[in-house]
Amino acid sequence: MPFKPVPIWKEMPFLRLVIPFIAGIIVQWYLQPPIIVTAIFSACAMLTYILFQFSKRFIQFRLYWLNGAIINLLLLLFGASLTYYADTAHQPDYIGKYYRPENIIIATLQEPLSEKDKSCKALARVDFVGADTSLRRVKGAVLLYFKKDSSLLRLGYGAQIVFKKILQPIKNSGNPGAFDYVRYCSFQGIYHQVFLEPGEFAVVPQKNENLVKKFLLALREKTLNIFRKYVAGNKEKGFAEALLIGYKDDLDKGLVQAYTNTGVVHIIAISGMQLALIYGSLLIAFKPFSKFRVIRAMEPVIVISTLWLFSLMSGASASVLRAAVMLTIVVIGESFSKKKSIYNTLAASAFLLLCYDPFLLWDVGFQLSYFAVLSILIFMKPVYHLFYIQNKILDLIWQLTAVTLSAQVLTTPVSIFYFHQFPNYFLLTNLIAVPLSSLILFGEIFLFATSLIPVIAKIAGGIISKLIWLLNSFIEHMEAMPKSLWDNLQINTWQLMLLYACIIAFAIWFLQKKKNYSFIGLCALLAFVSLRSFSFWQASQQKKIIVFNVPKHQAIDFISGRNDVFKGDAILMEEGFLRNFHLKPSRVMHRVSETGPMPDLKRGYNLFLLGRKRVVVIDQGMPLLEAKTKIKADLIIISKNPLLKIEDLAKIFECRQWVFDASSANWKIENWKNEAARLGLSCHDVAEKGAFVMNAD
Repeated sequence: MPFKPVPIWKEMPFLRLVIPFIAGIIVQWYLQPPIIVTAIFSACAMLTYILFQFSKRFIQFRLYWLNGAIINLLLLLFGASLTYYADTAHQPDYIGKYYRPENIIIATLQEPLSEKDKSCKALARVDFVGADTSLRRVKGAVLLYFKKDSSLLRLGYGAQIVFKKILQPIKNSGNPGAFDYVRYCSFQGIYHQVFLEPGEFAVVPQKNENLVKKFLLALREKTLNIFRKYVAGNKEKGFAEALLIGYKDDLDKGLVQAYTNTGVVHIIAISGMQLALIYGSLLIAFKPFSKFRVIRAMEPVIVISTLWLFSLMSGASASVLRAAVMLTIVVIGESFSKKKSIYNTLAASAFLLLCYDPFLLWDVGFQLSYFAVLSILIFMKPVYHLFYIQNKILDLIWQLTAVTLSAQVLTTPVSIFYFHQFPNYFLLTNLIAVPLSSLILFGEIFLFATSLIPVIAKIAGGIISKLIWLLNSFIEHMEAMPKSLWDNLQINTWQLMLLYACIIAFAIWFLQKKKNYSFIGLCALLAFVSLRSFSFWQASQQKKIIVFNVPKHQAIDFISGRNDVFKGDAILMEEGFLRNFHLKPSRVMHRVSETGPMPDLKRGYNLFLLGRKRVVVIDQGMPLLEAKTKIKADLIIISKNPLLKIEDLAKIFECRQWVFDASSANWKIENWKNEAARLGLSCHDVAEKGAFVMNAD
């Protein structure tokens, strides 16, 4: 019997609101129309809608489509307006409109200090800017970095500080393919940062605290202290903190990479799974008391309050908020004995969350969360019904397998788009990791509940430690297996859209038995393969020199076709954070891998010839040479603080472009830039302007 799919438009009427609303968010962010234009269009659309409602019946009948078109336009304009005003930079009292470098700043810390290798970091809200005698209240956020010092003990959530140091704009590294940190911060209303040393700020005696947030942070701190006391092992403690409350400062970086590479990072990235388990536990806990009317009436309030308390305490990530809103709608619907469509609930939760924060649309967790749930809802039953298994244990295993497989259908393309990899053993790791992590989560809740009874808490903590060690060991073993990861995958936006077009068309063909969609799916697949083949051909023709922006390190790539030769510090050649963060995105984007000697690249001592470009790398002092004719070069890269003057080098080399990389001291680079300006030379400061890229064709 063929599977009958859910009629999407009937089951998801809220989707009709979400689509034009999302379109408005996208239009506003990418096209940036002036708000006055949006307001005029909104007024005209509203007036047209009102006039249409009062028009004659036969006009309404003949132009029935106009009513829907106007409503969709109003939703689009609503999304655009909401996005405009959600951007802090558009607020009338935004700090950027009033701040001057000589101003005093009064700011309030919005979180406890987070300890880094050489500093401490915190997000702060700017309350006032101005001179000594006149302060103006403003809105805006700033990232504060403090040099480690004993005076920082006075700082915590709600602490107010006064300082007079120039705010620096948030900047990207500028490396090809790198994460857009500026956009990420702007979505949170953060446009500035500052580094403060002892003596450069003063702490105001009074604190500026929100009681609810203070309570949540205190509850989180209490939970952390319980785990630190009863859970043994640093890796185990970090995992326990991340699993229950989303605290990641103590997580081992290698462990996080292992979970990412095996496809189960969603376990330690607080998601809807944790909230669903808590919701299920609450329903089981209330079941014996369902006879009592008072408890039955209190159940929705307690369940919703607990879900939101956990969501806020865990940091209110996009996936958790999605689950919290969905479950809240479900609980309210059930309390009124109304069974709501899960599809409509999903669309409604997306609409409400985007009304709260339109920039969630670009949050990877938000996208993956909705794709995963929608994928499970659509494909889980068809996948599960492929096989009939009588044995209950085997049937349960097959159910878990069906859930995992169905979730991958819609999440895989977007995962590859963002993370450029695919875990080949995801099915096996999820089958073991999800049930085991669920058991650990229940154990952590039990530990928290019994923490006042040291004997029981100690036993519970010991069991949890062993279970976490077992899970971590399994994940690390799976990562170490050969071919565990399909890495360096690269698809662009058009290829992503074609993949989804292919998946949707084939899904309709299989589920609804509409043969025409098989042709559409094949066309989308052909277009995807064609675009991908063309991108590989383009990569095979490229010749580039890239000088990366890696603070205090030399990093240069010479690219010919899909081959790459690296010149730089040895630490960047090792697998680790520096390499993965600064170099890997560019190599994935350019589809290259490091090789031995390249036929296209000729090199002498710090002299490179790639294509038609002659490159000189100067990373040590040079003796003064006298030559009858200058040495011609297309690019000179100055690196590693050499003792030299640009004026002396200009007597030796005739060069069009000079580049100063991020391994040299800032004061030296400023001196070199001033010299170059006096001599009329074109120069590029990598630390200031981002990576330098030259085509060598």
